[in-house]
Amino acid sequence: MAVLPGSIVVMSATSSIGLEAAAMSEEQMKNEKLYQATMSMVMRMLENGIINEQEYRQIDTIFLEKYRPVFGTLFSDTRLT
Repeated sequence: MAVLPGSIVVMSATSSIGLEAAAMSEEQMKNEKLYQATMSMVMRMLENGIINEQEYRQIDTIFLEKYRPVFGTLFSDTRLT
């Protein structure tokens, strides 16, 4: 079996070109935290029967528009399953 010459340096197997994995700005981080904290309280209200699912979805829509969270959109509909 032949050994091919080449570098054995460990390197990333993926390229960041074309990925949307840029660092979050301070403003984006602030908005993400505010959205997550707000929706945590709203979820607790839903669990305690203070609001219903329709009201939860309305509130979620309002705060998604207000904060425009990066990761919050991943969780917005999955919380009610």
